[in-house]
Amino acid sequence: MTANSSRLAFAHTVTERFLRYVVIDTQSDPESPTCPSTEKQKNLGHLLATELLEIGLSDAHLDDYGYVYATLPANTDKQVPVICFCSHMDTSPDCSGANVRPQVVKNYRGGDIVLPADPSQVIRYAEHPALASQIGHDIITTDGTTLLGADNKAGVAEIMDAVHFLLKNPQIKHGTIKVLFTPDEEIGRGVDKADLKKLGADFAYTIDGESAGQIEDETFSADAATITIQGVSAHPGFAKGKMEHAIKIAAAIVERLPKNTCSPETTAGREGFLHPTGISGTLEAATLGLIVRDFTEDGLRDKEALLERIVKEVMKDFPRSSYQIEIKQQYRNMKQVIDRHPEIVEYAVEAVRRAGLTPAKTAIRGGTDGSRLSFMGLPCPNIFAGEHAFHSRLEWVSRQDMEKAVQTIVHLAMIWEERA
Repeated sequence: MTANSSRLAFAHTVTERFLRYVVIDTQSDPESPTCPSTEKQKNLGHLLATELLEIGLSDAHLDDYGYVYATLPANTDKQVPVICFCSHMDTSPDCSGANVRPQVVKNYRGGDIVLPADPSQVIRYAEHPALASQIGHDIITTDGTTLLGADNKAGVAEIMDAVHFLLKNPQIKHGTIKVLFTPDEEIGRGVDKADLKKLGADFAYTIDGESAGQIEDETFSADAATITIQGVSAHPGFAKGKMEHAIKIAAAIVERLPKNTCSPETTAGREGFLHPTGISGTLEAATLGLIVRDFTEDGLRDKEALLERIVKEVMKDFPRSSYQIEIKQQYRNMKQVIDRHPEIVEYAVEAVRRAGLTPAKTAIRGGTDGSRLSFMGLPCPNIFAGEHAFHSRLEWVSRQDMEKAVQTIVHLAMIWEERA
């Protein structure tokens, strides 16, 4: 049973699962110090752990930090590496995830999709080129008032369906499969409390990518920059020649950032950027936060050096004020780790082919749980989940793409066993 999906009798449950999961509000909160950052994420975690137990994964459980772990035991005598499939349960703080009301546009025939509860929200064919490959598909959207949560409940539902299918079809040989569902990925804390010793996997795949067939083995490398400015305070009525306003200094730094390059709104592909994320302060002291992104360490250093030059130039106009720049590492390009284990991506490419798709290797202009897992000792590329326009009210996913993701996961499990 190795040639392609047509030889496997898939009876998919992924769409029913997905529609069940998206109505549970799991929005994470970057301002919260707890793990998970919001207790409501555990509502989905409890449901998933219960469903995993019901389908036969006897060790499935939700831990105190909001992580779901489960094991599908091997059914082969071969020594197969232990593979983990991972997705995150939280949704983005950028857009409401409460009271999600999904709709299914059956047999999509092209054109714009107007969302029913807010007709000003339109998934425009001209602005969503991925729709061109969706003719005849069933497209799932929201009603226009919330995000959908396909990022990453599509991945969660796909892993659940794949595990269910493997349990129902014991004739399909596979090694030990681990399931990991994480909280707080959207706020960069998705693997903070992941217990990799308990997980016990050799390699992993996040199921959290976009178009069907895509495999991502590369991410941005990421730093955060914090600039702290100490201005000079004076009574505003008697400030001439004395006051140096910290907020105005911070604003001047932002104003000097490149305008036609090196920003998210002016870059694509393999170009990195400097991006201000917050400014706060008073007359006397201000803080400016930025994120720095590039695919290479040299690119990060160049952008951080540019930032320091800009700050020094601005500070020349404020001779009695001072500043500090603090650079914190956030994550690194997972390709550095994954390239040491080329079979991880090779097997994923083959699995995508067996699912009847054309594989496409791409780089993520962002990070995933897989970035950090890779550097924690668990090499972890990313596989498509079919999600599009994430973090917005225009988010959508197709039933057929989710089913192809399930098939890819199943074939991947089979390939690891075959090649062992």
